Amino acid sequence: MLPNDRVSIELGDNGVAQVRFTRGDKMNALDQAQFAGIIEAGEALREMEGLRVVVLSGEGRAFCAGLDLSNFNAAPDVDRTPLTERTHGNANQAQEVAMTWRKCPVPVIAAVHGVCFGGGLQIASGADIRVVHPDTRMAVMEMKWGLVPDMGGYALWRGLVRDDVLRELTYTNREFTGAEALDLGFATMVEDDPLARATALAETIANKNPAAIRGAKRLFKVMHEEGEDAILMAESEEQAGIIRKPNQIEAVMAEMQKRAPKFA
Repeated sequence: MLPNDRVSIELGDNGVAQVRFTRGDKMNALDQAQFAGIIEAGEALREMEGLRVVVLSGEGRAFCAGLDLSNFNAAPDVDRTPLTERTHGNANQAQEVAMTWRKCPVPVIAAVHGVCFGGGLQIASGADIRVVHPDTRMAVMEMKWGLVPDMGGYALWRGLVRDDVLRELTYTNREFTGAEALDLGFATMVEDDPLARATALAETIANKNPAAIRGAKRLFKVMHEEGEDAILMAESEEQAGIIRKPNQIEAVMAEMQKRAPKFA
């Protein structure tokens, strides 16, 4: 099911949504239609009932090869919205393509294969978790075209990649593999079948108290953006809204009775 022809969404009965970039013939490269399709998909997920986890992947030979190079040949659009205009909350359109996954209320797991360059790497970095094939070709590619990363990368890479390593990769646009990405900080885990591993992980998370999972994701945002006092208060507020509620009690009972939980 879904809103556009660039992204598909299939929501399973277990609450796991398989979200796929469907421009496989172009290695899911980013043109204006792809930008719009991804943002539309992200907005649809925020309102989707029964959603517990998202698995994000790309069809064909690549997760996302970055910007569609044919865009460079297009004549300048004098009516185009300036990059400095905030069209999506605190972001512009290009940034929203990556940041929308952080705004998703449930965990997002990216299954990365083939090629993941530039904007594609920033999109993957917006996920909570990245499962990457060891042979995936990856790069902070923008400097190759005389540009800087500007799709949320600098915000998303904080805490993931060591500062001096990120500087070297940005300044040189050096390509690295999925196996290297694990040591560099861009990958959470490396698997020969990233989609299968990401789906299995999603199914595990979908079997947890959905209220607690969503609360935990909100707390991660506070952790990265606020000071100690705000973090401590946010922890207390989230827990107060969860503890002793039916789903939390069900989580305890299911563990004690050694059975699968049945959450509302």
